Amino acid sequence: MAVFITGFALGWGPIPWLIMSEIFPYKIRGVASAVCVLTNWSMAFFITKTFQDMMSLLSSAGTFWLFASMCTANVIFTIAFVPETKGKTLEQIEAIFRGTSGP
Repeated sequence: MAVFITGFALGWGPIPWLIMSEIFPYKIRGVASAVCVLTNWSMAFFITKTFQDMMSLLSSAGTFWLFASMCTANVIFTIAFVPETKGKTLEQIEAIFRGTSGP
């Protein structure tokens, strides 16, 4: 459990917090961040509440493979759809999402 918590804290855990601080325009950042936080914590609650049921239904190996496949899908989604923002201004990032060329 400690290895999982450490891995999550160093890996996928901070991603939503990092992304939402970089991609949302100033005008909607407060509301959009609130929606992201609500979604993040709701999904964490859902996973926590259904984990034992999944263990009973799928076995520990099946549950592991389910989560592994979801992580794989998450990696593919991130590579395909999340833009690189390193060294870009907020205006350039907004232009990427609008589909126009940035300054």
